[in-house]
Amino acid sequence: MILEDDFIAAAVGPPGLQIDRSPPGLLRDPLEFLFIEHYRHRQLCRILEHLAAATAFEGGLISTTADFIRYDLALHVIDEEEDLFPLLRRRADPDDAIEDVLGRLSGEHAKDQDQARLVRGVLDAALAARTGPAQQAGAAHVLRGFATHQRNHLALENAVVMPLARLRLTPADLAAMSKRFAARRGIVL
Repeated sequence: MILEDDFIAAAVGPPGLQIDRSPPGLLRDPLEFLFIEHYRHRQLCRILEHLAAATAFEGGLISTTADFIRYDLALHVIDEEEDLFPLLRRRADPDDAIEDVLGRLSGEHAKDQDQARLVRGVLDAALAARTGPAQQAGAAHVLRGFATHQRNHLALENAVVMPLARLRLTPADLAAMSKRFAARRGIVL
């Protein structure tokens, strides 16, 4: 039986293996908020790689990682699909040639939902069995594959989408995004 203090300590995970919280006030600058969210997703990738090799049970870390995927990652995809991408499509110049990139990223978001379910399944099974995810057949492949895919996805967003958004979106666009992002999270700015 895991003691509550052990569970809380495990939630932090080994040094460097935690996902920072985004300050709610950052929602006032939605592009900076998205950039910080991308950083948090890279932290997720490091944790998934750690868990892919973990044979010991790290209940807190596994649980917080599954919750991050279930809630934070899902909200982030909605932020991009319902707000950022449509605004960029409206504001981009034809010479920006952004449609192929946004189409690719949207396609990846759709595939991410299926992959995220597999990852959560691995993590939930580890929690139920009270074992490290690496003890499950195929778990390492699922966790590492998702981490690799996420890193590539983030690299494209940070290299192409974010700079274009900073260039093309208007103050009114950013204010509207800020309100919608905050509302999704139940935060009043």
